[in-house]
Amino acid sequence: MDALKTNVLYYGDNLEILRKYIPDNSIDLVYLDPPFNSKKDYNILFKENGGVESEAQIKAFTDTWHWTQSAENTYYDIVTNGPLKISQLIGALHDAIGQNDVMAYLVMMTTRLIELHRVLKLTGALYLHCDPTASHYLKLVLDQIFGPANFRNEIVWRRSHPKGHAFTRFASNHDIILTYAKDAGRVIWNPQYIPHGLENIKKQYTLIDPDGRLYQLTSLLNPNPDRPNLTYEFKGVTRVWRWTKERMLEEDAKGRIVVPRDGKGIPRYKRYLDEQEGIPVDDFWADIELVVGNERLGYETQKPLPLLERIIQASSNEGDVVLDPFCGCGTALVAAQKLNRCWIGIDITHLAITLMRNRLRDSFPSIQFEVIGEPVDLASAKALARQDRYQFQWWALGLIKARPLGEKKKGADKGIDGVIQFIDDPTGKPKRAVVQVKSGHVGVNAIRELKAVAAHDALGIFITLESPTGPMQTEAVGAGFYHSPGWNKDYPKIQILTIEELLHGKAVDMPPQTQTSVTFAKAPKISKKEGEQLSMGRQKFNIGDRVIGNDKKASFRERPGTVIGYHRPTNEYLVHFDDGMEEYVNPGWLDPENL
Repeated sequence: MDALKTNVLYYGDNLEILRKYIPDNSIDLVYLDPPFNSKKDYNILFKENGGVESEAQIKAFTDTWHWTQSAENTYYDIVTNGPLKISQLIGALHDAIGQNDVMAYLVMMTTRLIELHRVLKLTGALYLHCDPTASHYLKLVLDQIFGPANFRNEIVWRRSHPKGHAFTRFASNHDIILTYAKDAGRVIWNPQYIPHGLENIKKQYTLIDPDGRLYQLTSLLNPNPDRPNLTYEFKGVTRVWRWTKERMLEEDAKGRIVVPRDGKGIPRYKRYLDEQEGIPVDDFWADIELVVGNERLGYETQKPLPLLERIIQASSNEGDVVLDPFCGCGTALVAAQKLNRCWIGIDITHLAITLMRNRLRDSFPSIQFEVIGEPVDLASAKALARQDRYQFQWWALGLIKARPLGEKKKGADKGIDGVIQFIDDPTGKPKRAVVQVKSGHVGVNAIRELKAVAAHDALGIFITLESPTGPMQTEAVGAGFYHSPGWNKDYPKIQILTIEELLHGKAVDMPPQTQTSVTFAKAPKISKKEGEQLSMGRQKFNIGDRVIGNDKKASFRERPGTVIGYHRPTNEYLVHFDDGMEEYVNPGWLDPENL
């Protein structure tokens, strides 16, 4: 096996990719969000301009696993060649559940989880995201693969929007994330914190220093009364203290010890709000909502970026390798890139690979990464076409950044496989380049059909695996030109592109897609410095500074206020706005008021 490659997308079955490309003990963190066997179709829903859902949707995969010969073969391999405890468990489940879809799902997951355990480092951790319909079965499997002693947490992530059935039972409103270490004694762990609630701050941090810093007075007494070495007189009070007398004198010299009641009370410690890390995150996560706003890419199973950021920050360090073997639209990869981790993503559909490629480049314009498993020459393109016509079609559309039209094609759109939407005039009305993809024999009738289909659109693009005939090229030329008002340029109305030409860099002749395309939901650009945890010596603002919201966040724009606190782990400032509201704010959304 070759050396591990990182910052790479693999197309293919993750079981085969793991066995072929990922060495033993090479991965620091695995996050996987596999299909849940909920017997539903996972669709990619596209958005038209204005955020309206299009009828166009692509069935990415069907979340149903059937007991086929492949499942039977995998089951036989596990029970005959797998570790004893795992083979016994799978055999017992097979006897209890039978040869059905649930058992097929468990067999599929078991063989992959064995491989994921193999590739994890001894300091590594695995997070398996599932829902309550599968979590109890998967925990049995994970206990046998990782060992019960390496179980870390069953995290409950409460989504913000409950599912239906609220009138027949309690609403279903959470997912489960099962967490295991390869070795609980060595696993990487970085505690995570959330900011103190504003109401809590108002109740606890009621005192203010002359420099504007909020603080509270806390006890210096030792909870253990039987500590003779810590029993002494300090400021006229004899007690069992928390620290040695030397430490007490040091803190007193810093002005951190206060004697209340005009010097007659028991000494207490001055604890500043801006020095506290916050409230430790536990295994119930109710503070991260579903994907909203411009983060939504139309992928039904997309998870919010903050969810993956928390997992990656907790169980890896900068430079570590994060693996997502069911990476879908790539949220784990985006979070890893943002947090300066290396990453590996695997998916079995070319459509997902196209979405991830676009999302990574939109989020990080200068990013460099590799895609492995896609056709790189004409021979491999032909092999993909023979293997799976739809995968070939999705891959070919991705070469020109076209969106698959979907399965619900009506009227004139019946002859269209994909579209490129673009805006090239001041009206802002989107126009289309419609695309047909052919992997078999082609002739002049195909171009005539495309001319008819594209009659009311700007352009018609014909992608072919075979070389076009002379009559096809003549028919295309006869269609004339589309004139772009925004670019004051003519473009051939019907264009024929071969797969070989596209693989050598040829592109659609149209207004520049980088400036005009509205084909895919565009992921927002992400700065790796967003949310960077700074030391106190590198703060942008000080307590008491006057600030005003800038244009980077609409809800804070032109709102003046005063900085009254600082949350170190998230590098957020507690601002008391002049309108009476108090909120934690990213420093990138604030400017000094006097600018």
